[in-house]
Amino acid sequence: MRGRKPKPAQLRVIEGGNGNDDGRGAAYTGPKAPTCPAHLNPSAKAEWKRLAQHLFMRGIVGEGDRAALAAYCQAYGRWVEAERKLAETPLLIKLPSGYIQQSPWLAIANKQLEIMHKYMAELGLSPVSRSRVSVKRAPGPKPWEFGLSASRPADAYLKPRR
Repeated sequence: MRGRKPKPAQLRVIEGGNGNDDGRGAAYTGPKAPTCPAHLNPSAKAEWKRLAQHLFMRGIVGEGDRAALAAYCQAYGRWVEAERKLAETPLLIKLPSGYIQQSPWLAIANKQLEIMHKYMAELGLSPVSRSRVSVKRAPGPKPWEFGLSASRPADAYLKPRR
């Protein structure tokens, strides 16, 4: 595929689009944050707890994005485990045949970092991907939501009546 990767519908909504620019269905704007899958390892669950609510409040993820966030968190958990093992073992291992090879934990850590990097770009978790997303604040409450008249400025309601 050439060109820029298409943005998720949620990001298009945040940027002011309707989230349905590609004609493939309505953007997901579900009311609840995704729940943490039970199969995640402890480090992955901790990462889920750190990120899920934050990404939901920013409108980046919803219940439909649970698998992508779970995949990122699981890759994070495996990376943490591999880094812990690397701290306990040498980077190079001498095999019984006399050859020297790098620790398998190093290969696992590097692969999980690659996977994490891909999901970070998709979820807006890296500094570069965040710079590409401009989050617009939702406009404030409308005057009629508080029983105010649109024809009268809001400051007029703050002045005492005579």
